[in-house]
Amino acid sequence: MRANDADIYAVFQYRKNLFETPYAHTLLAFAGSPDAPGKAIGMAMYFFNYSTWTGKPGLYLEDLFVDPEYRGKGVGKALFAELGRVAEEKDCARIDWQVLKWNQPSIDFYEKTLGATAMSEWLGMRLEGSQIQNLRQFRLPPA
Repeated sequence: MRANDADIYAVFQYRKNLFETPYAHTLLAFAGSPDAPGKAIGMAMYFFNYSTWTGKPGLYLEDLFVDPEYRGKGVGKALFAELGRVAEEKDCARIDWQVLKWNQPSIDFYEKTLGATAMSEWLGMRLEGSQIQNLRQFRLPPA
């Protein structure tokens, strides 16, 4: 498989937005030992938000991935345990994330194993690209 321009651009964006200006943080799980970690088998990418309801920060899990070969072996639980440690350390009121409605195995893991609560009363909203640019029409003139 050959990388295309979009793949190369994404790598530069990750470098810029995770390491140069850390908008997000990433936990990595490796097969092996601390001395010889081996290959990466899982990751959890997160950032902090703030809740006006609780008056505290929150941790938002942007992406969670476990290599299919390692699913069911505790890697996801270990990543969530570390997210929990970070959330406690930062005094976060909650950990939030989204899951695709069709991803029933993940929903079952979150609800049955972790004890997570589905937030059915909330509807996700999004603006992208030109939609963000269209917000310019609502800017107030300079004073």
